[in-house]
Formats: sequence, C-alpha cells, structure tokens
Amino acid sequence: MTDLVDRVAARRSSSKVTDEAPSHDELLRLVAAAGRVADHSGLEPWRLIELRGRARERLGRALADAAGDDKSSSKPLRAPLLIAIVVSPRESKKVPAWEQEATASGVAHMLNLLLADSGWGSMWRTGSFVRSEPVHRMHALSDHEYLLGWLYVGGVPEAGTRAATPLDPARFLETVDD
Repeated sequence: MTDLVDRVAARRSSSKVTDEAPSHDELLRLVAAAGRVADHSGLEPWRLIELRGRARERLGRALADAAGDDKSSSKPLRAPLLIAIVVSPRESKKVPAWEQEATASGVAHMLNLLLADSGWGSMWRTGSFVRSEPVHRMHALSDHEYLLGWLYVGGVPEAGTRAATPLDPARFLETVDD
C-alpha cells in the first residue's frame, strides 16, 4: 500500500480518457473533500459546474463563437465529463481577490488529485477563450465570476499513462537562515 505522498507524486495528467466518468454522487463526495483547501475567512469563493452530454456540445459552440469559427469546436468532446472551475469572489476587506482565486485554484487541483486517487483520468485544460464572452454566457456566470478552465475527466485507458518524471525538490526548496 502506498502512502499519500507516493500517490500524489505518481499523479499524471490524462490527455486521453475513455467514455466512463464518475457519477454525480461520486463527484459530490470528492468535491466535499476538495473544498477543504485553505480558505482565508471561509469565503468559499469558488464553484464548479458539471458538464456532460449536450452541455459539452454547447461549450463547443461557445468556443467556436469566441474564435469566430462557423464549425463547433470538438475539444469539449474529448472527455465524457468536464468540470468548469469558477472563481466567484466575495466582498472582503481582509481577503484580496488574488487570494480568493488561489483558493479556487486549490480546490481544482485538490479535486484533480482526488479524481486520480479514485482511479479516474483527468486533465486541467484552459485555452485562449476561457474568459471570452460566449464561454462566460454559456456557463451562465454572473458579472463578477470568471473561469479558470475545466477538468476533463474520464476513465483511464488500459494502456494507462506513462510514469511521472521524478521532481528534484532541491531545485525549488530554499532555506533562509536567521
């Protein structure tokens, strides 16, 4: 049995997934855990939107509108489930907007880790039209909200994913003495 550190270190993005996807009930459980990230003042400045079936087709049309294309984008059809990551900033004198966005990013990353640990393939995708008006409208975001991207989620192909390249932590961790 591997421990959490080993499982997190082994996580890889899955650019190709199968047509299987976690159920809504399974997602609820994972979202409840992912929402436990650091959140100054408990503002919960985030929300997630589950896109399946035709909702992915509507996103493809919104992406095409944003790009000025006549043909719908097939990108949202790469996975059976897309989870839109929405930053929903709250009024706060103590917590700046950037910190609230960091919380939303933390939820997305934690959910990505939890999906991988539950046996699902996922990849966080963005793109040049993530904050375009047609995409904003398609997700029915309020004026103060914006997207960070989508988690594309599905089953892990039998071939799996290649092993993660080990990270050299000494490149990133510095020590400051008194």
